[in-house]
Amino acid sequence: MKKVELTTRISVYDSIAELPEEANGLMLKAIEAKKNAYAPYSKFKVGAALLLENGLIITGNNQENAAYPSGMCAERVAIWKASSDYPNIKILKLAISASSSSHILKEPIAPCGGCRQTLSEYELNQKEKFEVYFMGEEGKIIKTDSVLDLLPIAFDKSFL
Repeated sequence: MKKVELTTRISVYDSIAELPEEANGLMLKAIEAKKNAYAPYSKFKVGAALLLENGLIITGNNQENAAYPSGMCAERVAIWKASSDYPNIKILKLAISASSSSHILKEPIAPCGGCRQTLSEYELNQKEKFEVYFMGEEGKIIKTDSVLDLLPIAFDKSFL
């Protein structure tokens, strides 16, 4: 047996104001997108914003449904929208913001496992990493240089 250690490097920013200008603007778009989330059941709203290689910003927000688990996460809404409207345009950055009506989220909220899997497929297909920034409602923001930093042993089409 051999043990292997996996490590992930992240950057931690203290506030939105500390982000690089492009990431700052993208996070503000994610925060704005969050306002349109349909989350009457969980009261947990998420907004996502993707910066595409052509300069466009595509947003998404979570959409719930009384017939759980028929809803969809903000990250997947945004990436599928980008892929549908702008196929083969590379993704450069993703920003995610979350909030709850029951308490203030002060810790960064990372993408769920399903979103990590979906995002990793797009990153692998475009053969270029994209940065991921995520935060709660206020406070610190975490940045990874790649989706695979969040899902280091990814399942992909090479296994099929």
